[in-house]
Amino acid sequence: MELNLAAIIFVAILANNILLHQFLGVCPYMGVTKRIETSVGMGMAVIFVMTIAAIITWVIYNFLLVPFDLGYLRTIAFILVISSLVQLVEIVLKKTNPTLFRALGIYLPLITTNCAILGVAILNVQADHNIIQTIVYGIAAAIGFTIALVIMAGIRERLDLVNMSSMLQGAGVTLITAGLISMAFMGFSGIMTL
Repeated sequence: MELNLAAIIFVAILANNILLHQFLGVCPYMGVTKRIETSVGMGMAVIFVMTIAAIITWVIYNFLLVPFDLGYLRTIAFILVISSLVQLVEIVLKKTNPTLFRALGIYLPLITTNCAILGVAILNVQADHNIIQTIVYGIAAAIGFTIALVIMAGIRERLDLVNMSSMLQGAGVTLITAGLISMAFMGFSGIMTL
């Protein structure tokens, strides 16, 4: 069944959110969401890397791996592409926005191992998307990832102002909040899935 582009966008952002529904990319979700500014910066980096990685991995898979019957090298090839793109983003951020570069800290190199980016590349190949669908799904999944980061950051900033039990502070309330946000997004999953 071939989905139209509007359906792909809706599913990738809301109904089948790469982070809240498929639980890919949880490490930056828990680590970078202390401040909205940092979450937006990480989201922009993920949007860039995920979109470009989706395009390049689709091209490599369809024009190099499949014709030469090397499909079994898919994961290794995709990881190499993602690693190279993250290095590029790191260099650009260090030169153009050192404050954001320092704020992202260890989480910027972690984009290399962010399973959400690898997941989107593999999901595009498994769904047999064409290049347009691949680009749209890559951008929409990255936007969904960014929305989840920003929502969590906004809630965590508000939770810093709340007087709560010391047993809930930190990781406890963060995990509970993540579960509640995930449940809220699951309300969209019955509408349509990929």
